[in-house]
Amino acid sequence: MRIIPAIDIIDGKCVRLSKGDYNTKKIYNENPLEVAKEFEAHGIQYLHLVDLDGAKSKHIVNHRILEQIASKTNLKIDFGGGLKTNDDLRIAFDSGANQITGGSIAVKNPDIFKSWVNKFGNDKIILGADAHNEKIAVSGWLEESDQELIPFIKTYQKEGVSYVICTDISKDGMLEGPSFELYKKIINECQSEPVEDNVAIKLIASGGISTFEELPKLAELGCEGTIIGKGIYENRISLKQLENYILQGT
Repeated sequence: MRIIPAIDIIDGKCVRLSKGDYNTKKIYNENPLEVAKEFEAHGIQYLHLVDLDGAKSKHIVNHRILEQIASKTNLKIDFGGGLKTNDDLRIAFDSGANQITGGSIAVKNPDIFKSWVNKFGNDKIILGADAHNEKIAVSGWLEESDQELIPFIKTYQKEGVSYVICTDISKDGMLEGPSFELYKKIINECQSEPVEDNVAIKLIASGGISTFEELPKLAELGCEGTIIGKGIYENRISLKQLENYILQGT
């Protein structure tokens, strides 16, 4: 299972929120590049970079930070937050993103999102399926849609989407553990009764990871990766533990 630390950006700074609430912002570092370099120094190869300003503004904002991290580390970066147009996507990839995550756009403008999957391939486009009470949330989690989580994932699975990041918003930033049952349900329902030409879902767990012991459990469920944010920043999970976990898997 891939270990993917998260860096969330507001005003150019590394922050974390609780349950997606911008009023709960806590600044952890003024220099996101410094944080990214520390991750890389501990053998981490992947980074989940979220432009929270972009998510709120509905267009890419912090692409300079993406460019800085991409040019000064070897981390493979998936970038999300505010990607709404073909131009946003071009900027993200030109700035060094290895993959992009689309959440709100997949709900509000599915035709554009599908065109991205067709143009760039399903190894470059990640579906952001962030949910509250199994309903998809959009616009930096400021709005809840009427779309049910699992049918939403299945719809895009039929369109060729493979990578899915699922965050249970009620867990995010709360350090109370991830939604094991929800991830089990997604994996079971999306991998059972395979429809012809359906791709296998590569589920990336996100939200609530608070102890190192939760990682093997997520791997056992079949998660392809896990995103860890506040668990690292609050020293609940050490970078040394993650380094040893990665080394054991290689």
